[in-house]
Amino acid sequence: MAGHSQFKNIMHRKGKQDKVRAQLFAKLGREITVAAKLGMPDPAFNPRLRAAIIAAKAQSMPKDNIERAVKKAAGGDAANYEEIRYEGYGPGGVAVIVEVMTDNRNRAASDVRSTFTKNGGNFAETGAVSFMFDHVGVVEFDAKVANADQMLEAAIDAGADDVNSTDGGHEIYTTQDSLHNVSKALESKFGEPRKAALLWKPQNTITVDDEKGESLFNLIELLEELDDVQNVYANFEVSEALMSKMSAA
Repeated sequence: MAGHSQFKNIMHRKGKQDKVRAQLFAKLGREITVAAKLGMPDPAFNPRLRAAIIAAKAQSMPKDNIERAVKKAAGGDAANYEEIRYEGYGPGGVAVIVEVMTDNRNRAASDVRSTFTKNGGNFAETGAVSFMFDHVGVVEFDAKVANADQMLEAAIDAGADDVNSTDGGHEIYTTQDSLHNVSKALESKFGEPRKAALLWKPQNTITVDDEKGESLFNLIELLEELDDVQNVYANFEVSEALMSKMSAA
């Protein structure tokens, strides 16, 4: 399992605190507003908005919050948001990609650079590590909606590129352009997915020891906490012992 997925699973368990949830809702709302601003405010005709709303629902974001975020786009509040990708290396030479949505490029760059520098990482030029990842679409379903064979057959019919089925659920990978069509085709069979989004999937992962793994989790957590940061991806794996330790922390 890639480092990003490991980290997200841990944060999902840890992230019950009000502060964490409020920050998460703010980031989800920002994505909804920007998606609605860039396209139509109707998710049926705006794949990015639909994906943003699915992500919000998966995190139990209230319906009123979602509707306010969509309506906010009409007021022009999202017009100045800029989407930027930053790249760097974490402890152990692990590649890290940070996706930012900000109304202040200088602040965002300074915050991300400082977080890398102060936590055992190195800030790098754009393109320095992204070649180690594939920018793809992913559609996720709970494991209970189908068995592995059923999901594989449906995904192939829908035009997906790859499927990873585990006890934790089904991950269906697509090209960027086919994400919307694959998601809609699978939804017609299995209901609304728990996620439909573009992400950076590592081509290979680095196994790190527990000490570096703990440092990496700390770096990623601090990056995630930055207000301008939307997503963080990394190409590492850690031991089950460290996973359990971080989950219990």
